[in-house]
Amino acid sequence: MKPMFSIITVSLNPGEKLFETLESIRKQTCTDYEIVIKDGGSRDGSMEKLQSYLEQPENTEFAGRIRVFREPDKSIYEGMNQAVVYAEGNYYYFLNCGDSFYDEKVLEQLKAAITENVSCDGRTDEADTGKGRIFYGDQYDMLQHTVVASNPHMDAFACYRNVPCHQVCIYGAELFAERGYNPVYKVRGDYEHFLWCFFEKKVQPVYVPVVMANYEGGGFSETPANRRRSAAEHKEITALYMSRGQRFKYRMILWMTLAPLRTFMAHNPVFSGVYNKCKSLLYRH
Repeated sequence: MKPMFSIITVSLNPGEKLFETLESIRKQTCTDYEIVIKDGGSRDGSMEKLQSYLEQPENTEFAGRIRVFREPDKSIYEGMNQAVVYAEGNYYYFLNCGDSFYDEKVLEQLKAAITENVSCDGRTDEADTGKGRIFYGDQYDMLQHTVVASNPHMDAFACYRNVPCHQVCIYGAELFAERGYNPVYKVRGDYEHFLWCFFEKKVQPVYVPVVMANYEGGGFSETPANRRRSAAEHKEITALYMSRGQRFKYRMILWMTLAPLRTFMAHNPVFSGVYNKCKSLLYRH
């Protein structure tokens, strides 16, 4: 019987971060999952340590849910695509090294919410439970020490502004059977795939009011060079899925609503907590 969730973790010289992520999974009260670890060729001893970790008697049951594959890759998105080939669950969840579940009941809450939604929309056949759906929740930003609420209503404007990061998205397996992440995009591959699901596959993402993941932050995508690349990729990707008129309209709305100031507040340790609390209250209404 297929597991409900495939938790996919890609790694390259992850050090202790791999084990921090694995421990957050091991503590989950829901065990309806498998873990696919795809390593790109680590040389820091982490894969050897992983083998020892899995052989420990107290980890026997947990180790039975883990499969490890080693294959060179050229980027994190290529690594994710390679991992998907081995995934067998109905839903895919990408949890990278250094990120972790917010608490031990996340999967339990998500399984209950997804099962209820699937039952309500009429697609109750077991073989169909992982098809054509995206569920997403909120994240905890470990750098800013605050919960970051996701927009509970996804439309074209929400897609233009931003979409939930992959650490808080769960994808039906079907959405990766047709195509994975486009590795041309080095920073926004998950953003492009989300827009493809929304605009091309007509998927309406479902918000689940659960804080799903502790997001480490400060990584590859947040260097100055990659922030510039992110902006360039955003411009290119939105042009693929939105008209020129749409994009102009959305830029004007962001300009008039002081988007740069709000972004500064969201990432400033002094203001981020208050800003995100206000955003959460606004989204609830």
